[in-house]
Amino acid sequence: MRVRSLLMLVVSGLSALFLVLNWRIFAGSAKLNLLLTSADVPVGVVMLLLFALALAVLWNYVGHWQGTLLVEFRRQAKELQAQRLLAESAEASRFTELGALIREEIAKLRTELQDTEHSIAATLAEMDDRLRKPRD
Repeated sequence: MRVRSLLMLVVSGLSALFLVLNWRIFAGSAKLNLLLTSADVPVGVVMLLLFALALAVLWNYVGHWQGTLLVEFRRQAKELQAQRLLAESAEASRFTELGALIREEIAKLRTELQDTEHSIAATLAEMDDRLRKPRD
């Protein structure tokens, strides 16, 4: 259980205990001034209504805040996915370019190898001709 959840449970339990222990005082009537008029109302009912109003405002604020965070997280996730796809395509492009470069180099090496082979063959043929030619 998270620390915040545990703290909320402890605070709620202590509040409920306080309410039960002091119920006679909360249930007692008191004359409240409402600016334009006054009313005889139980203090506990007024406090519970104020607490419920504060709780509703808090829930509304937290809900709005979480909604905003959720929208922001989704936007960031989409941006990250787009950047990931861009990086993967760039990586694939580099691999393709590298493969083409390697194929070109291999083709050049084959050409050089064939040229060297032909040069060696020509040199050997010339040497063979010199050896077979009668000396004067």
